[in-house]
Amino acid sequence: MMPRSIFIFKVLLLLGFLSLADRAFAQSSLKIAKLKYGGGGDWYANKTSLPNLIKFCNTELKMNINPAEDVVEVGSPDIFTYPFVHMTGHGNVVFTDAEAQNLRNYLLSGGFLHVDDNYGLDQFIRREMKKVFPELSFVELPYDHQIYRVKYIFPEGLPKVHEHDGKQPQGFGLIWQGRLVCYYSYETDLGNGWEDQSVYNDPEEMRRKALQMGANLLSYAFMIQ
Repeated sequence: MMPRSIFIFKVLLLLGFLSLADRAFAQSSLKIAKLKYGGGGDWYANKTSLPNLIKFCNTELKMNINPAEDVVEVGSPDIFTYPFVHMTGHGNVVFTDAEAQNLRNYLLSGGFLHVDDNYGLDQFIRREMKKVFPELSFVELPYDHQIYRVKYIFPEGLPKVHEHDGKQPQGFGLIWQGRLVCYYSYETDLGNGWEDQSVYNDPEEMRRKALQMGANLLSYAFMIQ
């Protein structure tokens, strides 16, 4: 018969292993994705942005997001596995009817879409999101909205990362039955601010503000699930 002390040790060892396995699974199971869409626009822009945002959130907020950025297509059923999907680009966007319906179902079921205009996306994303929500229009969110203060405080809304047309940055939302399902950052280029410092040589303070605002978006998306 196994001595009691050895038996207890083996049980504790097994429990420790299971605990580590559970933590590892939890760490790898939470993933976010970049949206791949049709129409010819560069959906793949800002290659280092999401990995850097994930690293920032894991380090600063202990979020335990999988460090690997996934890519998901608009019409794929896989989109339902991601609590947060990021979309960017400079040009044309086209959703088929089936893709628009899939994206609508994803957002109505608790998903969250962040659209970041990388300059030139505005007219196309407004047109295509009308396919997704014909009954909704983008509304500018007030500066006291929770998305600007959930973790880091932005009393004047979005930080300005890059200049394009000399306009103030604006944050728009699609709100379904009181819930913000899509946040659209315009005239700021948040994703550029998340990129490696060597890409644009932005001041570190600017990059940190962009990353903090990105952390707010993720925190808000996870909170409303």
